[in-house]
Amino acid sequence: MSVPGTKTFAAVDLGASSGRVITGRVGPDTLRLTEAHRFPNRPVRLPEGLRWNILGVYGGVLDGLRAAGPVDSVGIDGWAVDYGLLDADGALLGNPVHYRDARTEGVAERVWATVPPDALYRATGIQYAPFNTLYQLIAARGTPQLASAKRLLLIPDLIAYWLTGEQGTELTNASTTQLLDPRTGDWNQPLADRLGVDLTLFAPLRRPGEPAGALLPAVQREAGLPGPVPVTAVGSHDTASAVAAVPALPGERFAYLCTGTWSLAGLELDAPVITEAGRAANFTNELGLDSTVRFLRNIMGLWLLQECMRAWGLTEVAPLLAEAAHAPGLRSVVDAAAPEFLAPGDMPGRIAAACRATGQPVPRTPGAFTRCVLDSLALAHRTAIHEAQQLAGRAVDVVHIVGGGARNALLCRLTADATGLPVVAGPAEAAALGNVLAQARAHGLPGDLAASRRLIARHQPLTRYEPSGDPAAWRAAARRIQGAQPVRT
Repeated sequence: MSVPGTKTFAAVDLGASSGRVITGRVGPDTLRLTEAHRFPNRPVRLPEGLRWNILGVYGGVLDGLRAAGPVDSVGIDGWAVDYGLLDADGALLGNPVHYRDARTEGVAERVWATVPPDALYRATGIQYAPFNTLYQLIAARGTPQLASAKRLLLIPDLIAYWLTGEQGTELTNASTTQLLDPRTGDWNQPLADRLGVDLTLFAPLRRPGEPAGALLPAVQREAGLPGPVPVTAVGSHDTASAVAAVPALPGERFAYLCTGTWSLAGLELDAPVITEAGRAANFTNELGLDSTVRFLRNIMGLWLLQECMRAWGLTEVAPLLAEAAHAPGLRSVVDAAAPEFLAPGDMPGRIAAACRATGQPVPRTPGAFTRCVLDSLALAHRTAIHEAQQLAGRAVDVVHIVGGGARNALLCRLTADATGLPVVAGPAEAAALGNVLAQARAHGLPGDLAASRRLIARHQPLTRYEPSGDPAAWRAAARRIQGAQPVRT
């Protein structure tokens, strides 16, 4: 039944392991999500390396829009750093390279020979990660695809282009490329010039809430939608949309954890923190909605468990979590941010090797491995949140966990214990919610970011976890892996 004053928006939310199209019905005191379609997002290993099946992703988007039915707008968010290259006619030049592909190995050192890491951080405020767009572009130098390319579109912008025929580069995602200055919100031309990166490859910047075109007539027919259907720029980096959906109360001093394949742990600030201490701690400054800054650290996240399950041939996580809940806590922990866990393949073997290297017992059962992973993630959350407070000079009173990990009660409870702070878990579909509400604000539904968060808090189920257990045990666990911490260059 339609509620007067409400509108319906389609959120295309693309994750690293699955995509979904979710409809949101939004009004002054209405917020209702419905999953229209969910589809897998599986990379493909070709002879030349690991690639995204981007045509399969696009097909899933069209199927989702067809299932969504009539909507007032469409918004697209997805993972960061990866991109598609287009030729002069707008045709895609090969399948986009997956950020876990090995092509960027050793590339950072080549970049640092021209721009040292401290100068690079001062210019962009972006943490070191071997797969940053900058390093991918340097790795691609000399390839036929890059030589022929006339346009580079980040993944959500590529999907938007196929839907609308319009090209743009959304700001929150652009800020992850390591080519943008977060202080100005514009490309860092001097840096690009020093490194020989052609910024004209990027389409013009656009911000959340701005128009991004309308569905092409052929797309409307394919999706069975009456038109016209506008496409609205949202926080196209899924973390930007997820942080916008943190149900923080007015004036609340909060940290956030956006959990899923990755854990993104940090603070929402008014200005970037670009200091040598921030660089040494590998914190990043990415742009968010309403001129905010996401000051955060990337942690490997539930990827560790996903890869273990793939190695074991298991698909159901609930039995593993039940077994892990009864396993001894903090028996073995690993550094969940360590680079050796980045690539796919034999995750149990790599976790076992890390335990042996630090003189800890090697887990023997899937349940014990799962407990090791969750304890390690909680420990990494603890470290990141404590360091973020010190670096930003801002104390927090509560941790909000949003994204898929909000459904993992054991991870939420362990994070509360590890941080010594209450945890509020939910919403699980935070990226889709942030996407929907950015569209709603652009299409006449009043309110700022705080108003959107109040609406989420009223209408989304949230669970609170209070810290318990022994803080000394978590401090001791942290000391066990200190010698194995990755070098922050």
